Amino acid sequence: MNNIDRRKWLKTAGLSSGFTLLGGFSSMAMNLHTPINTKLNGVAKLNSNENPYGPSKAVREVIINSLDYACRYPSIIFHPLVEQIARKEGVTKDHIVITGGSTEGLKAAGLTFGMNGGEIIAPEPTFQSLLTYAENNGSFIHRVPVDEKMGHDLNEMERRITAKTGLVFICNPNNPTGTLIEKDKLRDFCLSVSNRTMVFSDEAYYDFITEPDYPSMVELVKENMNVIVSKTFSKVYGLAGLRIGYLVARPDIATRLKKNVMAMTNVLAIEAAKEALRDDEFYKFSIAKNVEAKNQIYKTLDDLDLEYQKSHTNFIFFKTGKPITEMMAAMEKENVLIGRPFPPFTNWARISSGTIEDIKLFDKALRKVMT
Repeated sequence: MNNIDRRKWLKTAGLSSGFTLLGGFSSMAMNLHTPINTKLNGVAKLNSNENPYGPSKAVREVIINSLDYACRYPSIIFHPLVEQIARKEGVTKDHIVITGGSTEGLKAAGLTFGMNGGEIIAPEPTFQSLLTYAENNGSFIHRVPVDEKMGHDLNEMERRITAKTGLVFICNPNNPTGTLIEKDKLRDFCLSVSNRTMVFSDEAYYDFITEPDYPSMVELVKENMNVIVSKTFSKVYGLAGLRIGYLVARPDIATRLKKNVMAMTNVLAIEAAKEALRDDEFYKFSIAKNVEAKNQIYKTLDDLDLEYQKSHTNFIFFKTGKPITEMMAAMEKENVLIGRPFPPFTNWARISSGTIEDIKLFDKALRKVMT
């Protein structure tokens, strides 16, 4: 689903104001998409921000029908997906870099712009793949604490830019906080910073944003700015296990990134991604079920009077007041897996939205653990 169609659907479905009117669509779609395996060995896996409903039925059929190509290298079917993504994003093919999951794209960017003493500026906490990989290859990371609302401290991030800065990293919405940069501030920041250094915008959770007309920084790529955007098929499309994502960047930047991509994806993932982009029905269903699950989580947290961040993703960050390692162990005893430590918020926890059945198990477990 392209960005224009997505915005139209959010408005017509009554979802742009917080997805409060979900009943009709959600119940209808539930009959069409039933998760095959909602729990793993009786455990509610709510620690990795996966979509338990994916892949869609249509994608599963394509995967099976593509097995004959498993003996071939991906180059035989690679280019049609590049063309499809380019059309979706409104750019030419030479703007697109296919990666083995968005994590591979993050690593490639960290290597490209963090080598030879290049410094990187990023919020803290945030998703670490780009940062740790760059750091392991000699880059210095400026970790800027999030502000009092757990949002990016954009002023401080920009203040730290020097001649040594190779890249400024934003994760929007941010993982693990789930917070979203105000759209006007986002564009102004990226425009200003991209005149001085490279900007990397991790948009893994962009599809879950319900704010109308919220921009992807692909807009600035189209304006030939020094901006790289990362997207993934792991979240809303439910293809986390197949490892496929992509970067969008100006052609000369894309060429540099391709040189540092080390893990190509596979033919099954490519065919699955092509079908996933066509399956608008499952896309809408996944978004609706995510909001339904989050609303149930909010209710549990409100009942227990626990502080949390309103999320623009498929997970929620909440304060337990207990060390996260203890919380993880206690919840695991109740067959619920929750998110890992995210310093400095060591008494906060991250929970993925999951299925309604998963959330019921989470509700029961959390009430027991917190008493």
